[in-house]
Parts: sequence; C-alpha cells; structure tokens
Amino acid sequence: MVKHLRVDREEKYEIVEKWFLKDLEMIDGKEADTDNPYFDMHFQKVYNLEAYSCASKYTFARTLSKLNETYLKKDLKIVNFDDTYLNDDSIWSSNNRDCLVLMRICFYASNLLCLSLCPLS
Repeated sequence: MVKHLRVDREEKYEIVEKWFLKDLEMIDGKEADTDNPYFDMHFQKVYNLEAYSCASKYTFARTLSKLNETYLKKDLKIVNFDDTYLNDDSIWSSNNRDCLVLMRICFYASNLLCLSLCPLS
C-alpha cells in the first residue's frame, strides 16, 4: 500500500504496508455497477482501500489476476467487478483498455451520428 503525500510543490510516495500475493484471498470491488474507486482486499484481515480512480481500480485487479495466473495459479476470487473489463477475451481487450473503451464508444457514437444524418433514398 502506498501513501501519496503532497508537500508544497513536491509529491512523495511512501510505502505503508506490503503483502504477499499468495496470502490474498479475495478482492471485492464493492459495487460492480457504479463508478467508484473503493475496494476491499481480503487477507487474514480485510483492508478497505481507495484507488486513484475506478479505471485504476480495474487495472489493479487485472494486474493481480494476471500475476496470479502466471505465478501462483490459485483460485483468487475477484467479486463485484464488471467481468467485461477484467477478462482478456472480452471485446474491449487491449493493453490500454481504459482508453480503448472510450475510443470505441466515441467511434460508435460518431458512426451513429453520420448514419442518422444520411438521407434514405
């Protein structure tokens, strides 16, 4: 866990606590259908955490999932997250998913606008 500090114009990051991935039992995103940065990490104790943004919360969960698949291959529960944004096989799959989602939505919206302005003959 890292604590962000701002002293005058200088930003500092301080490591507050460390855990082992093998000890992580579950990640709870709290509410899958709302845009919030809060989540819980369940070890022997439950830690209530806040990410910088909802996008960074999902990026963190994807990273932990991928690390678990690569190195531990244990059953890591990830609950109350939207699976569409967690799985690599989803339509939004990319290394830069959060930006990609926004780009695709804008692309589809512009296509719909162009189609709606075209006269039907």
